[in-house]
Parts: sequence; C-alpha cells; structure tokens
Amino acid sequence: MSRVYNFSAGPAVLPEEVLQSAADEMLDYNGTGMSVMEMSHRSKAFEKIITEAEADIRELMNIPDNYKVLFLQGGASQQFAMIPMNLMKNKVADYIVTGQWAKKAYQEASKYGKVNKIASSEDKTFTYIPDCSDLPISEDADYVYICENNTIYGTKFKELPNTKGKTLVADISSCFLSEPIDVSKYGIVYGGVQKNVGPAGMVIVIIREDLITEDVLPGTPTMLTYKTHADAKSLYNTPPAYGIYICGKVFKWLKAMGGLEVMKERNEKKAKILYDFLDQSKLFKGTVVAKDRSLMNVPFVTGDEEMDAKFVKEAKEAGLENLKGHRTVGGMRASIYNAMPIEGVEALVAFMKKFEEENL
Repeated sequence: MSRVYNFSAGPAVLPEEVLQSAADEMLDYNGTGMSVMEMSHRSKAFEKIITEAEADIRELMNIPDNYKVLFLQGGASQQFAMIPMNLMKNKVADYIVTGQWAKKAYQEASKYGKVNKIASSEDKTFTYIPDCSDLPISEDADYVYICENNTIYGTKFKELPNTKGKTLVADISSCFLSEPIDVSKYGIVYGGVQKNVGPAGMVIVIIREDLITEDVLPGTPTMLTYKTHADAKSLYNTPPAYGIYICGKVFKWLKAMGGLEVMKERNEKKAKILYDFLDQSKLFKGTVVAKDRSLMNVPFVTGDEEMDAKFVKEAKEAGLENLKGHRTVGGMRASIYNAMPIEGVEALVAFMKKFEEENL
C-alpha cells in the first residue's frame, strides 16, 4: 500500500510526519500506557496537550493577548448560528455572500435578526470577489461577515472589506494557517480544522475578549455561548480531545517548517505551478477571475462533462484522488493545502499534460 496524492477539500491531507508520530503514540502516549483517545480530558497529560496547542497557535498567528482561543465542537457550520446568537445585540448584521458557505451562514443568521446582504458574487456563480472598498454598511450592524476563502468556488479575499469601524467576523476554514494574518483586524476569526489543520469534528474560534459576554440572545443554549467555553478554557464538557492533540502536532510541524511566512511562500509556489499550466492549456480552463484566485482550492473544467468524468476516473487510477469538483460547479477541483507536497502538484500537472495530449 502506497499513499496517494489526496486533493480532497476536506477532510483533507495531513502531514505524513504528523500521522506517523500519532501512529507511534497510538497505544501509549508519552509513557501514560494509554492512547490520547482513552485519557481523561481532566488529566495532567491532556492539560499539557491543550495548553501547548494553544500556546503554539498563538505564536504561529501572533494572536494578541486580548483574544481567546477556543477549541469547540460542531465544525464551522455551528458557528453560523453561534455568531448571531452571541453578537446580535441590535439584531442587525451585514453579510458579504461569496460562496455556498457564506450563503448558508447568511441564511442561518436570518433566523435571529435582520440580515443585510451588502455584496454578493452570486450573479456570476461566485467566480469573483466583489469590490468591498465602499460598502453600504448598516449604521446599526452588530458585525460584518465574510467567508475569506471559498472552498467550492476557489476564490479568496486578497483585501479585507472596509467595514467602516464595524466588527469583522471571518470564516477562514480553507485558508487557516496557510499564510500570516493580522488577527487584530477581526472580532472573530474561525475555521473548521478538517481542511488545513486537523481531523474533522472541531472548529477553532479566535475571539476578541470584549465580544465574550453574558448578553446573548434569549434562549441561547449554554453550549452555544462563547462565555461558557472561554471561562472553562475549552473544557466545559469533554472536548474533541484527539482532534486537539492532532492539531497540536500540526502546529508544531508548522513551526518546524518555519512558520506561516514560509508556508505562504510554499503555497504560492505550488499554486503557481497549477495556475500557470491552466493559463496555457488548450483543454483545461480555470473558473476563477485571476486576481481573486485561492492558493488553496483550484477549480477547473474542460467544458465537457463526459471529458471531466474521464479525467477524474483516469486521475484516480494514476493515484491522484478526490479531484471531482463540487456538484454546484462541476468539473474538477484540486485542494492543495499546507500538507500537500509540491511533488503532488507537479504530478497532477504532469498527468494533466499527458491527458491533454491524448484527448485533444
């Protein structure tokens, strides 16, 4: 059995060093005689795991002291409700809809108050990022919401919107830890970890302390209140312990690789190989406006559904897995997250060249 190149959008590829280290510790973590899967989340061993994980992500992202880091369950989708429940004091929020997940977040928030769609790229199937330099921000908006990298459609905000002083909330699931960001520009920045950080089932929420209050919408469940988890240091109930453990290992891997500046350089290099080929290909075509292209998710098509299906089938046979595009876009999509080695992208492009020669 040899490992394939896994281009899945999530759950996605993890660093082999991390997987090997976790395998080595599966039966006996650090002399405890048990797996992390089996140990109490109140134990000294797990306390060290979660404390180090938080310290490492704070260092990697240069998170200011007035922000809390929360390791929560429910994935990114649970944040679609948790954010308005905790932040909608005026029951007004502004949303920029640039993809399916932003759209779902907008629809969910609409259950809790007046939600304004102040910009959207739905008119062109989310293939671009709208101009967000001068938006009609609502005077009484509690926050402005974006999905920074759109997994399905392969777009990325290269500049943050001008929120005119309003709190910015961002879903960064697909670009999490792929490049440095200035956390102080956000009120909340969060991401489901299964795309670029760890195993599915967890979301990491980085939230400014002034947004953590008891003043939440009436009826908000205890488990959906940020203060509950902030006060308990993510240990209010049994947390996703094994997920936190793996994320902690990924954080240490990222630090060993040189940090987020180095990861950004690596990711730009990988993406350039694929985009350069798409730009000169006679068979394959990228679907995103060039200036808004994601470094993480690269959708492309041949323009012929049967040809697309043939490509996905033959790519799989060649050890290039999970290249089928999302059903709303069709075609193909290569997710080239941090853990995808440059050799994987080179192998994909080599296969695409061969396929093009054989099918034109």
